[in-house]
Amino acid sequence: MLRQLLERVGKRRNRRKPSGERAPQAKALNLRPLVIALGCLGALCGLAGGVLFGLDRPIRSVAIDGRFERVAPLDVERAVKQAVHGAGLVGVDLRAVGAAVRRLPWVDAVSVERTWPDGLKVSLTEQVAAARWGDTGLLNTRGELFAADMRHIPPELPQLSGPDGTQSVVAQRYLAMHGRLLEAGMRLTALRLDARGAWEFDLDNGVRVRLGRKRMDERFETFMATAAKIVAQRAGDIAYVDMRYTNGFAIGWRGAAAVHRSRGEEHTSDA
Repeated sequence: MLRQLLERVGKRRNRRKPSGERAPQAKALNLRPLVIALGCLGALCGLAGGVLFGLDRPIRSVAIDGRFERVAPLDVERAVKQAVHGAGLVGVDLRAVGAAVRRLPWVDAVSVERTWPDGLKVSLTEQVAAARWGDTGLLNTRGELFAADMRHIPPELPQLSGPDGTQSVVAQRYLAMHGRLLEAGMRLTALRLDARGAWEFDLDNGVRVRLGRKRMDERFETFMATAAKIVAQRAGDIAYVDMRYTNGFAIGWRGAAAVHRSRGEEHTSDA
């Protein structure tokens, strides 16, 4: 047993490395390239900052581009100067400038860009009024109310009205009807939606057409196919056309109390 233990100890001693060999030492880190790289980066940042500082000049000119009928270029320039707040060409907030110009009456879309060395270019498009809304509002061609309290409204625009929040619905129906009526030689001057959901419209020949609350498209098509021909021929004698009938329509004649019905006598219950 003792002999076996001595043999194991001898084997372990033989496995040790010769005394002349040295243990590996940790290599020293060479920080010089890193220091040089950081120095170069700092120099570049400083150079870039200097360039930006040199380019951030005070804004001295504002070029305004667009076709102007309702918007005054002087008002645009004044709005730009107020939004700049003394900022330089690099530091100016272009979005804030565009938002300030967009708040002007009759402005629809705006884009703002820098022009070197010390200017801004503002390009804008005006709103296109498609109709009046109520007494003082204006709708654009998308059916959006872009002005709610206008003092001067173009009198040639058709007048649309309805409950609050229905501007888009009324405008879309107007656009759908307008072209059809023009083809028939009539112009739509007013379209109304009341609180009960009933529709009626006025023509430029003085005739009022009542469509009611239901089957709007069907009733309008019936008007275009039949009643429109009578209106075109005898507009001066007609006060209104009532399309709220099951199988036809009624005509109210001027100067007479009687209501002449055409193509049906039965009245609907959704008037």
